[in-house]
Amino acid sequence: MKQKIYICILLIGLFIVPQINYAQVDFNKKPTDDLGDVEDKFQELFYEALKQKAIENYDRSVNALLKCIELDNSVPVLYFELGKNYNQLKNFGAAEDALKKAVSKAPENEWFLDALYTFYMEQNEFDKAIKTVKQLVKFHPDYKENLAALYVKTKDYNDALKILDELDAEFGISVARDFMRNQIYEATGRKKDQIKNLEARVEENPDKESNYLQLIFRYSESNDKEKAFETAQELLKVNPNSQIVHLALYKFYLDDNNAEKAIESMKIVVKSPEIKPEAKLKVLTDFVQFVGSNPQYEADLVEATTLVGDSNNSKTLIELGQYYLSKKNKPKALEYFEAALKIDSENFNVLRNVLLLYIDLQKFNVAESKSNEVLQKYPAQPLFYLINGVALNQLNQPKKAIDVLETGLDYVIDDRKMELDFYNQLSAAYGALNNTTKAKTFSDKAKQLETSN
Repeated sequence: MKQKIYICILLIGLFIVPQINYAQVDFNKKPTDDLGDVEDKFQELFYEALKQKAIENYDRSVNALLKCIELDNSVPVLYFELGKNYNQLKNFGAAEDALKKAVSKAPENEWFLDALYTFYMEQNEFDKAIKTVKQLVKFHPDYKENLAALYVKTKDYNDALKILDELDAEFGISVARDFMRNQIYEATGRKKDQIKNLEARVEENPDKESNYLQLIFRYSESNDKEKAFETAQELLKVNPNSQIVHLALYKFYLDDNNAEKAIESMKIVVKSPEIKPEAKLKVLTDFVQFVGSNPQYEADLVEATTLVGDSNNSKTLIELGQYYLSKKNKPKALEYFEAALKIDSENFNVLRNVLLLYIDLQKFNVAESKSNEVLQKYPAQPLFYLINGVALNQLNQPKKAIDVLETGLDYVIDDRKMELDFYNQLSAAYGALNNTTKAKTFSDKAKQLETSN
């Protein structure tokens, strides 16, 4: 986490380290012995190493750094750069040795430690990473969170939870740490500990709505419906204006067949600006199913769909379409299926429902044009040929109907009902052309299918 924050600082540091170490050297002064030549050679080689690394000539960078070390093996940054080059060359053993050497020479240098920690993480050497990140913890609390994550990886769950508790106590709750905590509870099956932790949060901070909501969810997950409902009621006492709590309450009320309360909660949910659209539509989907068994509440369903407004959830729209289709309200069903199709134009079942409803509602022009479009996507689907043929017959275009129907008939396999429909439509098309012989041929085929087993 930390390393990206300090990349710029690190680069600056790397470039100034040699200058700091050799700040006492006046390069404009003519040397009285060979030390000036050594300093010049060192600096030249070091910058050559950085240049070669920048253009990804890692071998040449390594060679330059090794020559620097021959001149002066006391400079930690040389080993740091050497380790990074070896890592790029996938010489991982040498990379580890070089980075460890840099750390040994400058044990308080965060960048060197961070590079070694990152190296161990990349190599999945988590035990070594733990040892290194423990040295980094004093620099920034982010490293402590990294340590907790490492303990999760090594399945040292108690150590991880201990660190998470310390961080929560010092910095407050965070989404990332809660995610880790939940991973641990899930992996260990310690649902009771998870609930105890949430109960403690509610007691310590009774005004925080999210604590109640998480506790409600965990109670529900553990099938403790009574405590989940009690917690929701407690939240309402603390915050009577809470809207999110009704995401839980409506379900409790539905399960208890308390329709009036369920409808009240549902309307609060769908009108709430605090609740995400997908959550609202989940509530609406549940209510569609409820109204399917309790049609006396259909007016409330209609009101709720109006309150939701423009939907962007095809699943809920499809369920609404199916609901109205079951109630023989085909225009309303078509309205929802068309809306769903705008969101998911590739949904085969919705396409089929829409085209069949066009035929049922005698929208033959639309049925013909839309089915023709659909055939470009699904050229082997006999149903769409049949719909297109029916529409053409109704539009008094029998020649086109015959072409489409005869093509589609070739795709009918083991579907007697559909084959029968094709024969009847072909008979009607030939009849419209006064070709009584062909009309009778297909009519006879249809009768034969009707009477055969």
